[in-house]
Amino acid sequence: MSEVIIKVEHLSKSFKEQEILQDINVEFEKGKIYGIIGRNGSGKSMLFKCLCGFIHSSQGKIFIKDKEIGKDVDMACEIGMLIEGTGFLANYDAYHNLDFLVRIKNKVDKTKILDTLKIVGLGEAGKKKVGKFSMGMKQRLGIAQAIVEDQEILILDEPMNGLDNQGMKEMRELFLLMKERGCTILLASHNKEDIEVLCDKVFEMESGKLNEK
Repeated sequence: MSEVIIKVEHLSKSFKEQEILQDINVEFEKGKIYGIIGRNGSGKSMLFKCLCGFIHSSQGKIFIKDKEIGKDVDMACEIGMLIEGTGFLANYDAYHNLDFLVRIKNKVDKTKILDTLKIVGLGEAGKKKVGKFSMGMKQRLGIAQAIVEDQEILILDEPMNGLDNQGMKEMRELFLLMKERGCTILLASHNKEDIEVLCDKVFEMESGKLNEK
């Protein structure tokens, strides 16, 4: 029997008079890749922020591995994320940017950081200051940040932005490998090929409502 790792019950989110998310009910199982499609402004990023615990819902509940976000825990420690671009320190190289981030939990050593940079294609290139990175290199670093701590869940908002065809191919192969290892991935993408190649199940977000395709 498949293990449900994320469960969302009657999730709604409003700002003043505007309802961003409307009564979302969904379950995500361990070891699968889920595609979330929809126009800009449909609510995808807001859903991801609620799942991560960055923003609290107006109504409803979110459970990550049976722990309720905002009640049992403030944020889900099991989630690696790439949401709305990258916020790295321009005057430091890729290694030191990741090193600053992983010190918070102190779970990762130097070797793991270097190995992760190689996995995403930032071996020697990662020695440059991030301020001199191309958009694609910054995106690779964002993916490295999401995966470096071997999280059980990845939430990725447009992870292929800025990547060339080879980069997209490499990242697809990486995500499929992580799925094989039991990682659950939620992927928002406007790229039809990403959805077709990667996803076990696809949902469409429209006007704050989430429906299975």
